[in-house]
Amino acid sequence: MSWLAAASTAPESTQQALGYPSLFLLVLIGALVPVVPTGALVSSAAVVAFHQTAPFSLALVFVTASLAAFLGDATLYWLGRRGMKSKNGSRWLEAIRSRAPEERLAQAQEKLADHGVSVLVLSRLVPAGRLPVMLACLMAKWPMRRFVRGNLPACLAWAVTYQLIGILGGSLFKEPWEGVVAAVVLTVVISLAPGLWRRVRPAA
Repeated sequence: MSWLAAASTAPESTQQALGYPSLFLLVLIGALVPVVPTGALVSSAAVVAFHQTAPFSLALVFVTASLAAFLGDATLYWLGRRGMKSKNGSRWLEAIRSRAPEERLAQAQEKLADHGVSVLVLSRLVPAGRLPVMLACLMAKWPMRRFVRGNLPACLAWAVTYQLIGILGGSLFKEPWEGVVAAVVLTVVISLAPGLWRRVRPAA
């Protein structure tokens, strides 16, 4: 995240020239390889955009993030479908399976059967919820067109949610880097909360 902290102190022209392409690539990579904290990236970019004087900065963050997430998800689903049809599978399908524990997958399949596309939309907003639902869609043999139609509003809602976190951080602090730190901390807390709750709940 250091590049965002540095970007927050750079001239606006530099921020715009480097920030949007970097955001697009990182969110795209994060959708394909789910180890990049894409939510924190979007929130941090929104903080920087909030402090800019250029018009439409926040709108460009929204368009860039949602488009990258949508293309990344669509590509990963396409690769997963190819893996499902292949006799030996694929490393992409295996990557999805490895991040979709059996319990989470069973829950995702049940909810998908009951509620359809709405579950796909919500899965993007729940930390670690995207891949189990995507795998459930693959196992239910959803065609690419159906997945894409459901995933579009999911990516839009995801981009709005994390951008609002960034706007909140940007409005609370005078210096952009302070807002970036606050946004990153908040998104990390949000991402860790469900896992901590699952560990604490059985002992309660």
